[in-house]
Amino acid sequence: MGDAIGQMLGSAVGIAISPLPLIAVILMLATPRGRTNGTAFAVGWVLSLAALVTVVVLAGSGAGAAGRGEPAAWTVWLKLALGVLFLLMGLKQFKGRPREGEPSPPPAWMKAIDHFTPGKSAGLAAALAVANPKNLVLALGGAVSIASSGAAAGGKAVAATLMVLVASLCVVLPLAVYLFGGRRSAATLAGWKEWMSRHNSAIMTIVLWVLGAKYVGDAISGLTT
Repeated sequence: MGDAIGQMLGSAVGIAISPLPLIAVILMLATPRGRTNGTAFAVGWVLSLAALVTVVVLAGSGAGAAGRGEPAAWTVWLKLALGVLFLLMGLKQFKGRPREGEPSPPPAWMKAIDHFTPGKSAGLAAALAVANPKNLVLALGGAVSIASSGAAAGGKAVAATLMVLVASLCVVLPLAVYLFGGRRSAATLAGWKEWMSRHNSAIMTIVLWVLGAKYVGDAISGLTT
């Protein structure tokens, strides 16, 4: 189980520090329907991510070596592809980083967030969790790492649950601060939003490159043993 948890942790943290879901839920919490829409957003995020991780872990576990519980052979090749993709995404993130003093235009949906219903909020969360290319690749990488680990079925289930929990911190923590933080919650959330917007590019570049090198290394090791 420890191997499965260690394998997925980097991907889960990479999702947790994604700025878009954090900014989206903070903006949502500042609207008149903040409590309802923020809760719907968090629930939609957790359920969507849990569904994706569960499907990939089940598909990649026990499909190789006919019934011996070994991971499917394709998981090694997928890890290699994901590793290369992480490296390329890190390079793109580095090249596209905003220059000093250069504003970054917000997505169009941010302008309409005041008028969101709970259903739209949950739908946006699902889109950011599993349809956003960066988060999708990170989620696939973490789930494949769990599936290709040597952990038993119970250990993989625990690792998958922990992955979803860690990856959901970007939406659960702001909601918790809003619900239980009292009067200072607005200032706290605004500070988080500002910090993530300012430093996200550098953080994500490093995370993607580290994960890319690790996944490529793991895949090469799996292919040569």
